[in-house]
Amino acid sequence: MSAHIQHKLRPVAIWRRLLVLSVLAVGAVGVTARAFHLQVIERDYLTQKGTERQVRTVTLQGHRAAIRDRRGEPLALSAPVDSLWCVPSALLASPEHLAAVAKVLRQQPATLMRFLQERAKRQFVYIERGLPPDEARRVLALKAPGVFSTREYRRYYPAGEVAGQVVGFADVDGRGQEGMELAHDDSLRGKDGSRRVIRDARGRIVEDTTDAVPAHPGEDLYLSMDLRLQYLAYRELKQAVREHKAKGGLVVVADAQTGEILAVASQPGYNPNKPEDRKPGRMRNRAIVDSFEPGSTVKPLLVAQALEIGAVVPGTRIDTGDGWMQVARLTVRDIHALGTADIGLILAKSSNVGAAKLGIQIGAENIWQGYQKFGLGDRVASGFPGETAPLLRPPSQWGQIATATASYGYGLSVNALHLVRAYAALANDGLMPQLKLVSDGRQAPPQRAVSAQTARQVRHMLELVTAQGGTGTRANIPGYHVAGKTGTVRKVAATGGYDAKRHQSVFIGMVPARKPRLIGLVMIDEPATGDYYGGVVSAPVFSTVLQGALRLLQIAPDECAEDCMPSQSGPQVAMPDTLPTRPRS
Repeated sequence: MSAHIQHKLRPVAIWRRLLVLSVLAVGAVGVTARAFHLQVIERDYLTQKGTERQVRTVTLQGHRAAIRDRRGEPLALSAPVDSLWCVPSALLASPEHLAAVAKVLRQQPATLMRFLQERAKRQFVYIERGLPPDEARRVLALKAPGVFSTREYRRYYPAGEVAGQVVGFADVDGRGQEGMELAHDDSLRGKDGSRRVIRDARGRIVEDTTDAVPAHPGEDLYLSMDLRLQYLAYRELKQAVREHKAKGGLVVVADAQTGEILAVASQPGYNPNKPEDRKPGRMRNRAIVDSFEPGSTVKPLLVAQALEIGAVVPGTRIDTGDGWMQVARLTVRDIHALGTADIGLILAKSSNVGAAKLGIQIGAENIWQGYQKFGLGDRVASGFPGETAPLLRPPSQWGQIATATASYGYGLSVNALHLVRAYAALANDGLMPQLKLVSDGRQAPPQRAVSAQTARQVRHMLELVTAQGGTGTRANIPGYHVAGKTGTVRKVAATGGYDAKRHQSVFIGMVPARKPRLIGLVMIDEPATGDYYGGVVSAPVFSTVLQGALRLLQIAPDECAEDCMPSQSGPQVAMPDTLPTRPRS
């Protein structure tokens, strides 16, 4: 028994003891080395990775500023919305919550699961943008793991399609994409801020850090537009396009003295609140980005240049013969033969023969110089994205035919603002103002186009256009003298030359004619109900829109008496008049 006990108490062999101690020593050295490697050598790397997993930088969106009309009426506002985001791995780990979230968002669970699986390694994925706050709260109430919301702002356009082509729209991230939203994106968007937060493994914010940069809101943009006039112009244009089954059209109303654009509408239009409406053909502001040949609307500019250089006087008579003339291989025709007529009657009847003879008399160089002085060779510089440039070839490229056709508005192209600016010079005693879409209190000095005497003489002749026997009688407004010009332009055919069945009907005028305050232009593109003359199709629209504008702006007639004030039974505009005009600093 004692021998057995002594056997069990026999001392452990020294080599075994050394082996165990060696293993323990090696392990201790390994652990120490590993700790040294992690805590010293890879410390910065591991700290960075830990920070990436726990610390997040949250963007604080700068509030996008409003766009307003000249009276403060809102045209674009930012409404608060919530966007839902998630940590994909966390939501995928709870299929029952994923299905519930999909149901509230009206999505198929399988579709949402596939979407998240494709992004499973990410830590931040949007699952729905721009939700109304109450709908976002319904999703958050599910307490789905890894699902959170962030406050954003969605653009809303109170005027809808009425001002859509001018205002444009911003995308879901608050970046301007079209119109004035794009042109003034930097000042409207403001400056984003940020803050650093610590999140737990499920993505929840557990601590705010002191590291934050505040967001700064953008600056409100005030347009020169008057929403009341814009509504009136858009309504009447839309009705005219529908009535004449036209391809489209445009209306521009501007202040003749300051150059501020009070209304600019075009058809077809779109509603920027509806993404499905945002199609290129509907978003184009045709008054600014489309060009056309001005036709007979340039004849007053030709006459002004002829008067300015002393080639004619107001009583000068031109023999138009039997209503046609031959210029090389070109036959120039009038609708009715005038015989010998003075310049005023040539404008009143819109004689192509008379204009061509006058143009050939003064020569290509003088015509070109006259059009240049009225700005037909330069950009309007409205500040609107995509503004089209004019086409006015140098006179060295003109032959006798080009000289004749340029005299009645063919062979050159402009946009609607070019014509408005040129007629503003005639309205403003020869001083051509810079056209503006923004109401900022600044005014560039006008350019001298012609003398005050010449401008007044041409204005007087343009009153004959709307007088009895002129081509623009339907543009008349009760109680006011109207000066203007009709234009009926054949469009270029796809096969070359001009299409006798496709026209653009134009009327441009100023009112009150003796001391003009407003310029208005109407163009109807390809009317298809039989009538296509500018005096028949576009002049009535001018009359209705400008009559309403005169009443809304309380502009008195040329020679005002109590019985010549505009009728209060004129066109009614269902727009509120409750906001004050913008305060000026």
